[in-house]
Amino acid sequence: MALFSRDDVKGLTLLLPILLALALLVLLYGKMQQSDVVDEMKSEEAEVERCYAPFNPNTFSYEELRQAGVDAAIAVGIVRWREYGKVYRIREDLALVSGMTDSIYAELKPYIIIDDSLAARPHNYDSYYDTTERGYRRRDFRSDTIPLTHFRIDTATVAFLSHVGFSDRQAEVLVQYRDMIGGIFNEEQLRRCYVVSDTMATRLLPYIIFSQEEEPVAEGPLEINSADTTALISLYGIASLSARDIVEYRQRLGGFYSTEQISEVKSVTESNFEKILPQICCDSCKISKIDINFASPKLLEEHPYVSSRALRRIVKLRQLKGGWSRIEEMISDEIFTAEEAERIAPYLRFAADSTR
Repeated sequence: MALFSRDDVKGLTLLLPILLALALLVLLYGKMQQSDVVDEMKSEEAEVERCYAPFNPNTFSYEELRQAGVDAAIAVGIVRWREYGKVYRIREDLALVSGMTDSIYAELKPYIIIDDSLAARPHNYDSYYDTTERGYRRRDFRSDTIPLTHFRIDTATVAFLSHVGFSDRQAEVLVQYRDMIGGIFNEEQLRRCYVVSDTMATRLLPYIIFSQEEEPVAEGPLEINSADTTALISLYGIASLSARDIVEYRQRLGGFYSTEQISEVKSVTESNFEKILPQICCDSCKISKIDINFASPKLLEEHPYVSSRALRRIVKLRQLKGGWSRIEEMISDEIFTAEEAERIAPYLRFAADSTR
């Protein structure tokens, strides 16, 4: 016997779609109600975020900034920038914080508090000088508004040069340039430094005190193949950097056979070379020579006058022909040009039995 009659089956068939439709309507209504609640919560949260309180960007912690209504990302930016040494001197400084938009800044601006002690305003010269630490404090003001006083360019520190308007990097370069050339003694030498713009030079020149150039002591020329850095520094025109570079280059060469080779040292400028030349001499007998037929490739590679191309040909042809007895043979073998051979010949030794 069947559980349902034919009429029952027809009734269920008609009723089932209606029940499914009602269930779907109930489900959709529930989701709409939930969406309205979420939107209402977001709206309330936005209202809370827009309820700002006064805050000091120089002293408030992240938590205090959040309590004042500042967005989380912006609060992080304010604190992070401060940890890198930033001081907020005007309200507009906050407009540069990561994540800050014009609309958000416009809402925050009325609530930003800047202490009077930090607010940007004209300062007198004494406010820059710290008599306890004997150093100059940087200010975030335009360089052309900073009061100037007379100073010696040959003793000015990086901190002081930064104070008078150079960036930290420019100040470092200027000090390195000054030490490299042995001092800045006139306007021409100052302007020659690429970090000194015409505007900066014109502004500073009335206040710069140039030291007088010292004449070299006439005690006879210094033999540069045996002089150490202390002796080299005693010469007019050679600073500590140049002295160190001269010694290092001399070691790579094996000694100087001509005083003119000093000009090949990178830290010796053209003007300083002219000052140094009358004060030096060289004993070419003190040169260390290389046996070209037996020297190792590594030893040859270290010499400034042996190019990588010449080194490859030396190693290759030396194995094929056994060596050379004269520099002219190396020119014929296209290892060196005539000019290159003239430079390196004083450093090469050709053994009598090199052709075996």
